[in-house]
Amino acid sequence: QVHLVESGGGLVQAGGSLRLSCAASGRTFSSYTMGWFRQAPGKEREFVSAVSSSGISPYYADSVKGRFTISRDNAKNTVYLQMNSLKPEDTAVYYCAAVTRRWGTWTNALDAWGQGTLVTVSS
Repeated sequence: QVHLVESGGGLVQAGGSLRLSCAASGRTFSSYTMGWFRQAPGKEREFVSAVSSSGISPYYADSVKGRFTISRDNAKNTVYLQMNSLKPEDTAVYYCAAVTRRWGTWTNALDAWGQGTLVTVSS
């Protein structure tokens, strides 16, 4: 099992940047593909990005491609999400998770979520 704690959210103006972090416990962190999801008010949780266990292969939702960068440091059991050129529509609570992809859809592999971190982008 993996325990997850997200941080780094906050209030930023449109066009600004934030860097989210997700600290994971558990010795098997490095074996999981890790990802970020987000949930905006009144909307379903959606996939944002994922990175393979080695950190070599990133995946992005079309809505964030070219603006967000995912990375991980397995020595620190941490996954990051660098968010640039933020837009008001990026406002959401961001969650990290161990992920898997089935039939083209990214899902939480362990059905465990952290508390999330709130990102608010003002126009």
